[in-house]
Amino acid sequence: MTLSVGYIGLGYMGKPMARNLLKAGFPLTVHNRSQAAVRELVAEGATAADSPRALAERVDAVFSCLPGPSDVETVYLGENGVLAGARAGSVLVDMSTIDPGTHQKIASLAAEKGIGYLDAPVSGGTTGARDGTLTIMVGGTAETLEKVMPALRAMGQRIYHIGPVGTGAVVKIVNNMMSAINALGVIEGLVLGTKFGIDPALLYEVCSNSSAGSRALTGTGQAILKRDFEPGFMIDLMHKDVGLAVDLGRNLKVRTLAAALAQQVLQEAQAAGFGRASTSAQVIPLERLSGVEVRARSAGQ
Repeated sequence: MTLSVGYIGLGYMGKPMARNLLKAGFPLTVHNRSQAAVRELVAEGATAADSPRALAERVDAVFSCLPGPSDVETVYLGENGVLAGARAGSVLVDMSTIDPGTHQKIASLAAEKGIGYLDAPVSGGTTGARDGTLTIMVGGTAETLEKVMPALRAMGQRIYHIGPVGTGAVVKIVNNMMSAINALGVIEGLVLGTKFGIDPALLYEVCSNSSAGSRALTGTGQAILKRDFEPGFMIDLMHKDVGLAVDLGRNLKVRTLAAALAQQVLQEAQAAGFGRASTSAQVIPLERLSGVEVRARSAGQ
């Protein structure tokens, strides 16, 4: 039998992931607060549901990708939420980046109804979501994972079973924390070298081929040089994710000084009005403070 699936949350990440499920041949039902994305996928063959509950009543597996913990809790546990409609034997898979405790709470309530639950956050950005090449970090039982593995393979290239519910979330939080810390070094380094008078394109090339080379330098550095600050992954979301890491560190009594600093820099960018721009836009407040713009001279500067 073909697994019937539902997808809730059709934003920058959710919509292309849902589209890949449709392309792979899964019968797909979708729900989203904004109806434009729903209409788009319905035109491609999906079915619309008017609530998370109605969606869950129709499918074998529910997938979701939502902004934050409160959104996930509302969608799953609200009056017209997923758990109100899901039937025994179905599987719920939340792919949001949130705290492990929220996942564990929902999983416990789902288990009381005989429903499986996985936390399965992703990495790879909008390009990976579009191309179906995401890395997916899964927390939950192996048996539950096996039920939805074909659907996950339609969305991701590397699927890791981390451990029990909540462990996928922790790996994703750590990943984004590291990414934000690395990006902070890239931003400060590019501004510092440019302020001295070095062509930032040359600085970028040399550092990319030296010990400073990293994915953060490649992604953030290229975006800054091109002045491409369209999301992508928004500063608002990265601020939320790094905040989750800082909170987790506080709860576990683990020092997260660099993460706290990265969170403050992201907050500075939010205060400057760049919350919905890509994370590379956090360079702009530092540029303004330094009186310099990181732009390759070959681009006319």
